[in-house]
Amino acid sequence: QVRLVESGGGLVQAGNSLRLSCVASDRTMRTRAMGWFRQAPGKEREFVGGIDWNGRRTDYAASVKGRFDIFRDNNEITVYLQMDSLKPEDTAVYYCAVGNVGTVINREAKLYDYWGQGTQVTVSS
Repeated sequence: QVRLVESGGGLVQAGNSLRLSCVASDRTMRTRAMGWFRQAPGKEREFVGGIDWNGRRTDYAASVKGRFDIFRDNNEITVYLQMDSLKPEDTAVYYCAVGNVGTVINREAKLYDYWGQGTQVTVSS
């Protein structure tokens, strides 16, 4: 059973930054694309961004492009979500998830196999 553990969430003021981490328990995750999703109260889970297996390709939702950055350290089997210029509308529970092997980054949550427990991000105005 693959475990993903997110950390780094918290309460920040608008305009500030947070960095989320997602550590995987299984080294085979090194060969898989990884994604970040978020879910705000009363809303569906939405794609935030993703990264391919070797970190050479990334993809971002339009709402976060230019403010968020995803990178990974395969030695530590960790994926990061750097969030800058945070806005109140970024408030949500953030989840990391394991995608397919290789370079394709999917935007649909149903195409991801394993999920972390989520970490709360709250941005005050």
